[in-house]
Amino acid sequence: MRIIKEKTLWEYCRNGRYSVARASLQVWIYLVRYSEWRNPADLKSRLKSASIIGAKRVVFNIKGNEFRLVVDVEYKHRIVYVVWFGAHTEYDVIDVKTIRYGG
Repeated sequence: MRIIKEKTLWEYCRNGRYSVARASLQVWIYLVRYSEWRNPADLKSRLKSASIIGAKRVVFNIKGNEFRLVVDVEYKHRIVYVVWFGAHTEYDVIDVKTIRYGG
């Protein structure tokens, strides 16, 4: 899979508030790069802790659920778009179904 806005994840890692998530994000990036998900069920069968929100929207637990990563997946084109990343407490105040990149 190709990750769009991977640079944004690295910028989060440089941010003091999110720097503790760096190693976990590195693992997530590695797993995604070397995955070939064909549909949400395929993703879920390989990463059981992922939450499938809709046909394209997925939420990943990062660093033992301390952080959340929201992505959109274009299965046909093998692309994962980073939409949102933040602490679990920040996640609780967003609408995961409607949040957009930069929103």
